[in-house]
Amino acid sequence: MSDGENKQTVEETATETLSGGASGIASDTIELNGKTMSLEDMVGGYQELQGQVAMFKKDRRKAVRRYRREEELKPYQAELIRMQQHLEKSGTRMIILFEGRDAAGKGGTIRRVTRYMNEKHYRVVALGKPTEHERTQWFFQKYVRQFPRGGEVVLFDRSWYNRAMVEPVFGFCSEHEYNNFMRGVGGFEKDLVRQGTILIKLYFSVTKQEQERRFERRKTDSLRQWKLSEVDVQAQERWGDFTNVKYEMLKKTHTTHAPWTVIRSNDKHQARLNVMRVILNSVPYDRLNADLDFVPNPEIIISGSRELEMMEAELLRNGKLTA
Repeated sequence: MSDGENKQTVEETATETLSGGASGIASDTIELNGKTMSLEDMVGGYQELQGQVAMFKKDRRKAVRRYRREEELKPYQAELIRMQQHLEKSGTRMIILFEGRDAAGKGGTIRRVTRYMNEKHYRVVALGKPTEHERTQWFFQKYVRQFPRGGEVVLFDRSWYNRAMVEPVFGFCSEHEYNNFMRGVGGFEKDLVRQGTILIKLYFSVTKQEQERRFERRKTDSLRQWKLSEVDVQAQERWGDFTNVKYEMLKKTHTTHAPWTVIRSNDKHQARLNVMRVILNSVPYDRLNADLDFVPNPEIIISGSRELEMMEAELLRNGKLTA
């Protein structure tokens, strides 16, 4: 027999053996619990099981991390209840403005701040675009209608500062209307504070890369798709425009009587935690837990004046703003 014929015979014998042929020496099937399964099916099933286990472990880690974060917020949420009780007893009014770029974490923070508060004594206000009737009124009129009574907290999910941010970027207001607002808002807020209202102005600052990541998640997550608006779609393209109007807004509306507080909100949990600290520090109430850390993280909470300094330094260095 030639070498070629010998090689062919060996290959044929091996094939028969591995496929459970007539020789019956080996088989690629196995009987398990009365069911005959191929080794290929068993390997595939094992790999699928491994994938499910890995996914379970990942989901479990996420759930544990989420639980720990929510637990870390609870002492501050308890303090917010105590603060709210102080406002009720003293008849003090409080307004909190939540401003910032789209997908910066405003809504999630509002939900955590109000989660355990007395619903009878707070309101969340998110006004839509003005009606034709409202367009003929004094600009602040529709917001004033939503202002708190004594002992109440009103949280604005976007506020009159739409006129300083969104409207000029998208051309929803004229240059005259924009300039008129920027000249008048300082006096409006000064009078508000002078008459005893606590006014807290929060600006949520997220990076362009993080905003893009959150937008992509909204596109693919059916539970978040409702958050994605036409304005959101254009937010990345108009990043520079929003940066410029942010600078002008801080420069002209950050005042001693109504200062801005900037929140670095790439880390949502840290943003929420530190916003609670800022709110609690604005009211001289009796602490529920004096040992709790009420000091805002300086890497997360930036004063409006400090943010302006950093933006102006960038402008001098690079000739343009990017943050």
